[in-house]
Amino acid sequence: MLFSQAHRAYNNDLLTPMAQDDAVAKLARQIDAAHQAEHARRSADEVFALRRRGAQELHEICADFVTSVNSRLAAAALDIAPPSFGPEMFRESGVNLIQIGSQGRQMHISFQAPAQLISTEKFAMPYVLEGEIRTFNQQMLERFEIRTRSLFCCVEEKTAVWRSFDWRSANLSAVTRDFLASLMEPLF
Repeated sequence: MLFSQAHRAYNNDLLTPMAQDDAVAKLARQIDAAHQAEHARRSADEVFALRRRGAQELHEICADFVTSVNSRLAAAALDIAPPSFGPEMFRESGVNLIQIGSQGRQMHISFQAPAQLISTEKFAMPYVLEGEIRTFNQQMLERFEIRTRSLFCCVEEKTAVWRSFDWRSANLSAVTRDFLASLMEPLF
């Protein structure tokens, strides 16, 4: 007992208070992520169904964004490809792509299933689909500048919700039509 108290005091003296807080915070995040992943364990059929629904939902968010913008435009229009997306169109093995564009300004949304049914490998929240959102225009391409954000279909209770994470700013956002508008606006 006395030895463990002395050992703890010695180790605590070696670590600064900030390092102790960082180590504790990191451990707490890992424990939370493991708990969420274990809590989110589902059968393969449930995960495949979540993935198909998630893919369809992402396309619906994109289509709603395009329809909303186009209803306010006088002449030009945003295009979306594919124009529709049913659950049967989801490719379990391979990359799925949604493109939104107008006049050389592009948003490419690519997503795919991770190697595990439910993963926390690239993001702390358990997810069933992973991908990227890339935005660019001609001037950006000439400068080799393509803006990229990570994309995850995160498992929450019995549903899946799309989240985007910007690694440069550590900004986590829900994927909504307003979010897509904020990414597309700087291109014009």
